[in-house]
Amino acid sequence: MLAPMLVMFCALGLAGLASVGTATAQNEPVPRLLSLTGEGEVTATPDMAVLSLGVVSEDRTARQALTANTRAMTALVEAMKTAGVEPRDLQTAGFNVNPKYSHPRPTLSGEQPAPQIVGYSVRNTLTVRIRDLGGAGEILDQAVSLGSNAISGLTFTVAEPKPLQNAARKAAMADALEKAELYAQAAGVSLGPIQTITEAGGFRPPQPMAMARAEAAFAVPIEAGEITYRAQVSVVWEIGE
Repeated sequence: MLAPMLVMFCALGLAGLASVGTATAQNEPVPRLLSLTGEGEVTATPDMAVLSLGVVSEDRTARQALTANTRAMTALVEAMKTAGVEPRDLQTAGFNVNPKYSHPRPTLSGEQPAPQIVGYSVRNTLTVRIRDLGGAGEILDQAVSLGSNAISGLTFTVAEPKPLQNAARKAAMADALEKAELYAQAAGVSLGPIQTITEAGGFRPPQPMAMARAEAAFAVPIEAGEITYRAQVSVVWEIGE
């Protein structure tokens, strides 16, 4: 008889401890938090342009198309180097050889003949970084004159973006702090310690300029304008009395 009673008393004791623990947890104040997002941006004048120069060659055989394409691309690369573009700023971005098909009409009996290879297309694409923006227009004109007939993705950027990115981060944090102080003052509370800081959104890269397939010599001025680096930061504060 003693053993069952001992078990019952132990169970009651554990239940009492659990209820005390629950009550203590319920009585603990829930921390009051303030969560805000700060945004910052900085603008800069670009000092570098990046573009893709492509040569597309078509002929009856793959060898003929490749020979023509290689000749044009070799002349293009040499012209870029002569214009002052450093070898480190020239990079092959893509090379493709594709057949071209003809699709015969169905026969009188309704059969569909198989497509026939009638030629080949070779595309070679070169990514070029232009550090002297004053000569960008001349480089574009020369590229077309030497056979580049698929130019795209002209983007203006800066060679060293990290200082600008960090400046945008600092501006975002300052914006979050300013907002937090404003809200705390309006609510009649004080700001406690910062609980978390999270970078959000990342940076929006400079936007490329769309350029159509080139068929004739360029006569375009190059205007770099300005580029903007943006940053976002989410900050959580504990609210004091």
